[in-house]
Amino acid sequence: MEISTNDYRVWTESSTIHYEGTMRLSGTDAYAPILEIMHAVLEAKPELITLDLTSLEFLNSSGINLLAKFTIEIRKQPEVGVRVLGSKSIPWQSKSLRNLQRLHPALELTIS
Repeated sequence: MEISTNDYRVWTESSTIHYEGTMRLSGTDAYAPILEIMHAVLEAKPELITLDLTSLEFLNSSGINLLAKFTIEIRKQPEVGVRVLGSKSIPWQSKSLRNLQRLHPALELTIS
């Protein structure tokens, strides 16, 4: 599954969801197709879901909200683990991704 625009790209490889570019979508409805991809991975109930954000330069508050809600959905399924990969070179990630651990303490966060 893949969504690709001039500004961003979201695609899956097995149970890894990759995000790249700049996501400035306007509101929850605009993020619905991306959420569908995320739900498709979750519905397969893999042992571990990886959210690879290392190439995502910018994510607005609606997008961060999407990640937060998805993290809570994963938390409700204890048989599914979650790992989030971020980049130290992208300032918003160090600050915002740590908040996902507050929502799901078992979340594995790697910012390198």
